[in-house]
Amino acid sequence: ASVTMFVSPQPVEATDDAFWDQFWADTATSVQDVFALVPAAEIRAVREESPSNLATLCYKAVEKLVQGAESGCHTEKERQIVLNCCRLLTRILPYIFEDPDWRGFFWSTVPGAGRGGGDEDDENARPLAESLLLAVADLLFCPDFTVQSHRRSTVDTAEDIHSIDSCEYIWEAGVGFAHSPQPSYIHDLNRTELLKLLLTCFSEAMYLPPSSDSSNANPWVQFFCSTENRHALPLFTSLLNVVCAYDPVGYGIPYNHLLFSDYREPLVEEAAQVLIVTLDYDSSTSSSPTVDGTTTGTAMDDVDPPGPDNLFVNYLSRIHREEDFQFILKGVARLLSNPLVQTYLPNSAKKIQFHQELLVLFWKLCDFNKKFLFFVLKSSDVLDILVPILYFLNDARADQSRVGLMHIGVFILLLLSGERNFGVRLNKPYSVRVPMDIPVFTGTHADLLIIVFHKIITSGHQRLQPLFDCLLTIVVNVSPYLKSLSMVAANKLLHLLEAFSTTWFLFSAVQNHHLVFFLLEVFNNIIQYQFDGNSNLVYAVIRKRNVFHQLANLPTDSQSIQKGLQRKKKTPEPISRTNSQDGVSMEGSRPAAPAEPGTLKTSLVATPGIDKLTEKSQVSEDGTMRSLEPESSQTPPEGNPPSAVSDGEPWSPEASHARRDRRRLSSASSSGQWTPTPDWVMSWKSKLPLQTIMRLLQVLVPQVEKICIDKGLTDESEILKFLQHGTLVGLLPVPHPILIRKYQANSGTAMWFRTYMWGVIYLRNVDPPIWYDTDVKLFEIQRV
Repeated sequence: ASVTMFVSPQPVEATDDAFWDQFWADTATSVQDVFALVPAAEIRAVREESPSNLATLCYKAVEKLVQGAESGCHTEKERQIVLNCCRLLTRILPYIFEDPDWRGFFWSTVPGAGRGGGDEDDENARPLAESLLLAVADLLFCPDFTVQSHRRSTVDTAEDIHSIDSCEYIWEAGVGFAHSPQPSYIHDLNRTELLKLLLTCFSEAMYLPPSSDSSNANPWVQFFCSTENRHALPLFTSLLNVVCAYDPVGYGIPYNHLLFSDYREPLVEEAAQVLIVTLDYDSSTSSSPTVDGTTTGTAMDDVDPPGPDNLFVNYLSRIHREEDFQFILKGVARLLSNPLVQTYLPNSAKKIQFHQELLVLFWKLCDFNKKFLFFVLKSSDVLDILVPILYFLNDARADQSRVGLMHIGVFILLLLSGERNFGVRLNKPYSVRVPMDIPVFTGTHADLLIIVFHKIITSGHQRLQPLFDCLLTIVVNVSPYLKSLSMVAANKLLHLLEAFSTTWFLFSAVQNHHLVFFLLEVFNNIIQYQFDGNSNLVYAVIRKRNVFHQLANLPTDSQSIQKGLQRKKKTPEPISRTNSQDGVSMEGSRPAAPAEPGTLKTSLVATPGIDKLTEKSQVSEDGTMRSLEPESSQTPPEGNPPSAVSDGEPWSPEASHARRDRRRLSSASSSGQWTPTPDWVMSWKSKLPLQTIMRLLQVLVPQVEKICIDKGLTDESEILKFLQHGTLVGLLPVPHPILIRKYQANSGTAMWFRTYMWGVIYLRNVDPPIWYDTDVKLFEIQRV
């Protein structure tokens, strides 16, 4: 049925069943057909010109879903009606959300729309949205429609949908469920359609502008994840298990994905998207849902604090059995590694596209369940997550449409790097050899991380500059634990120091010198705590000793500052790639490519500066960490670094304060532009932590020069051998305490995750294009 017939200004009576039934009575339609038959212009026309007809259509469609859920959908005809109502609501809801006047419609009760019989009053007390969500939840556990029936008999004794225990019908084995049901193509398709509708209900969030007030929770998600939904636990478990049990490569038959369509993949994608949206929860404003690493109990025990009202977040934070963690971690690692799988036959293995949703899910798991985070770091399994993330970061570094992917990858590594075990795990030799566009090296996972970070900084696009602080913070956090860096990685670190300590770079922005502080901290940590195995780094420091001397003698007079800034005009590229000895890239790798022109991308809100993203902790002798109160001495010498801007200006009030502070702290020139002053340079130059390195150079340089003169050496290997056996015990200053900057939840990142996640979901749902061309407010859609 086409919609044109009810654009008529005449309201059609709700009781005119013959009229309304034609909207869902058609037999074989697909969701694509509904999108084609119901054009956007007509939905908007009905909304403006005959609002009562649109209201009746929504109400009748929800009523049909409720009836289907009540009856248990035993006939093919009923199932068809339910699916068509699903498709129709998926089509119409975005147009209800885009109009502020309509937004409350689903939360109102429909007057006088009783179902007949005596139960009118209590039934009608429910807002339409609640009836819709409960019906969808019931339908997701409807025997012979979305789950296997446990009865082997005729319709008369069919299971009553209200008496079944949906926990026995969980869709897939895994967390809290051992039985793997027979796969059913039809059930998967029906689940996918219902989840698509659910996701569309939740998408009201896309039509509200980003705000720093995280209290405005999504009412759809709030209700669906509350105790009102009796299927909350089995549905949460079904979604999680379906995602984590999925194996896209199947039985490893080459080209199998070309021979038959994998009906599981659309369900897994939809499940992953619904899961991350239901877990959109700002942990910084609540009593944290995480459980400390000590309590024990059954799968979801009540000894823990009650946790948040959002049951999905609550359940996620209470998972604690080792085998459940193992299942989740293996599943996520398998799926994240899938795009990296190299086969000898081109295109012979299926490649999944939902890695961004998986990264958000992994982030939520680590953020809401600290026991899971500790489990991930307990063994070298964490490297199965690290390598794919480094692969994505390296691959997306030149592509402006994938800025969001770069950010979430870096955020996850920042979160992991706050734990000592992560640094320790990085010492494992790297042998997997995933083809990446980076120099060939022999070494550990730490080398891989440093080489990829160097590549991002030196050859990524401009928009990534706000991430430099984060990248170097990660390297600082792991540096005290790195046993032996390869020569390639050591040279990369020194190349970064060389690039960041040029006078024009130091003087051209108020926070650039922080990068030098981070790198010096890396060198100090390695020299003080891991001197023995790091002869390559010590050798590189000796070779580049002039960089450290130049820093120590950095000029602070106005004339030199001006001269330093003049150089900037001659060197437009922020970081030269010369003298970084890149060498040959790995075999089979493709260079990182920029986005195709015309690629759609969604804008992101700003991320908070590194000082807001992290809090400092000091590692004691026994390895425990204590949080440091932010004293005046702990903060960087001048104000906050500006909050990083991903797209457009940040909305946060803190950012504007930071900008005001910066203007106050350094003299503002007439144009309102910041200019460096001698006082400003002195304020941080005096704090450069150069003592350890200067002492090392003072002791070792004469010895190395003597060897070269005595033996006429120009050969590195002899010098390295000498450095390997050298020691600086008793010669270096007293080791400084190790400082770790741990990620801390804050409303700024919560908002960033919300815009990123919905942006990904918007762009990935193109068939059918659920939100395309509607008036979305959470982000802007831009073309590269």
